[in-house]
Amino acid sequence: MPPLPPAVARRQREIAARERTLLDTAQAQIQRDGLLSLQMARVAEECGYAIGTLYKHFASKEDLLVALATRNSLDRVELFERAAKWNGPTRERMLAVALADMLILREQPEHFRLAQFVWTDVVWGAASNESRRRALEACAPLGTLIDGIAAEGRAREELPASVLPVGALMMGPWTMTVGMHALVQQQGLIDTAVTGDPYRLLIRQLQYLLNGYGWQPIFDAEDDAALDALIARVSRDVFDTDWSSIAPDLPPPLPPS
Repeated sequence: MPPLPPAVARRQREIAARERTLLDTAQAQIQRDGLLSLQMARVAEECGYAIGTLYKHFASKEDLLVALATRNSLDRVELFERAAKWNGPTRERMLAVALADMLILREQPEHFRLAQFVWTDVVWGAASNESRRRALEACAPLGTLIDGIAAEGRAREELPASVLPVGALMMGPWTMTVGMHALVQQQGLIDTAVTGDPYRLLIRQLQYLLNGYGWQPIFDAEDDAALDALIARVSRDVFDTDWSSIAPDLPPPLPPS
């Protein structure tokens, strides 16, 4: 493919730089004032652009929010790749992916809250088809990495064959993880006096699920010491850290009535 004329290439760089500025400003506004306080006019004003310039990049506030979530998804790929490409058993790589997801939530909680909001019908249903297509394309590498672990597990005969294709089988860990995040991050929905550390509970539940899949080696999810040792080893080997630096922060309990 021949290179673009210099004037066209320069114009494309200018457009990309302006879009980054708009997204950075919107992200800063959300962090400062809250997700529901985002205003297109204020984003344009803080960037020094006319509101019409902003709408040339994003046709609606919903498109702007989806674009932010899309950019955040791209930022997640590096940690997921580290987990998926780690030279460990395929079953333990699934745990490493779960730990990567928690590490991202711990370090960038506002990104998780944005993603939760974007996937609601209020935003996703109102966004343009092009914005949604880009978002799905940005998420696709994450799914490919996880499906690749399962496919390798089957090739190694660590994961038994099933009537379900790997993409359908991996819906189980995904929905379990997303569901736990959604419950834990809403103040007052989880009683830690009952659950203990909810993210440690999630890892235990994932072990039960993978046992149900017959994914070798079968792990004794009832053994607290073994569970803690597994979490510690994978955290250290993949991310060079420990569980206390991976587990996401929990919201404060509801104030007494």
